[in-house]
Amino acid sequence: MCGRYAASRGAEDLAKIFGIEKWDPEEVLTPDYNVAPTKEVPVVLDRPLKGADAAAAGPSAAGRPVRQLRKLRWGLVPSWAKSPEGAARMINARAETVHEKPSYRRAFASRRCILPADGYYEWVTGPQERELEVEGKRKRPRKQPYFVTPADGSVLAMAGLYEFWRDRTLPDDHPQAWWVTCAVITTEAERTPLAVAPAEGPRSLYDIHPRMPLMLTPDRWDAWLDPTRTDVDGLRALLEPPPPGLMRAYPVSTAVSSVRNNGPELLRELPAPEEDTLF
Repeated sequence: MCGRYAASRGAEDLAKIFGIEKWDPEEVLTPDYNVAPTKEVPVVLDRPLKGADAAAAGPSAAGRPVRQLRKLRWGLVPSWAKSPEGAARMINARAETVHEKPSYRRAFASRRCILPADGYYEWVTGPQERELEVEGKRKRPRKQPYFVTPADGSVLAMAGLYEFWRDRTLPDDHPQAWWVTCAVITTEAERTPLAVAPAEGPRSLYDIHPRMPLMLTPDRWDAWLDPTRTDVDGLRALLEPPPPGLMRAYPVSTAVSSVRNNGPELLRELPAPEEDTLF
């Protein structure tokens, strides 16, 4: 799954990587090393410009999808939802069923996006801890967090969806009348060896967690973001997992387990799992 991740790149950096044509220069992307559900996160999407933005862009942008960098709320609210309650539970959509689930299928057809990240966090319960849990000697096992990131230092382009929701309790001109939310698509985690594995601990992504965010390689970015592509079978083909062996994982401080902690020190690699996790 993906329940927490890091996103530290600035708008100019992301613009170069993804070929962004439009972003709000006043909307500062503050580095976030502990992105949690319901936060506003940077998202790359292709969508025609409207209103003043379309007029400012001129005839060249008329009607065509324009690649944009936006900040959306993480936790998808379906357009038909009566309220935004439950958004924090809809942070992930499964690649195997995203095309048919009522909450995601409309967005899958035409509102796809990419969530850029440095990498994501996942927590592992150590073998000895699991034994204690089974024996009832500890009700809540302590877990060791790992940071999973592309081995070559490139951006982790997580496949995602976005959706619009209208708050009917507010007037049309209210700045919060419309919510734009998003979700990360996940797939089965790789069982092949990591490109770089920790000296102690898991040897594959599956050893860390059975699910992982679906990473899109650059050759799929344009097709995935193109809103004119609506063929479900063709889109599902884009959900094939990336080639194995692109990722590395390493243990990080348990400080990341608290959303109150947020800084580059959370990405610091530990020489070994912390002792109190008993990995």
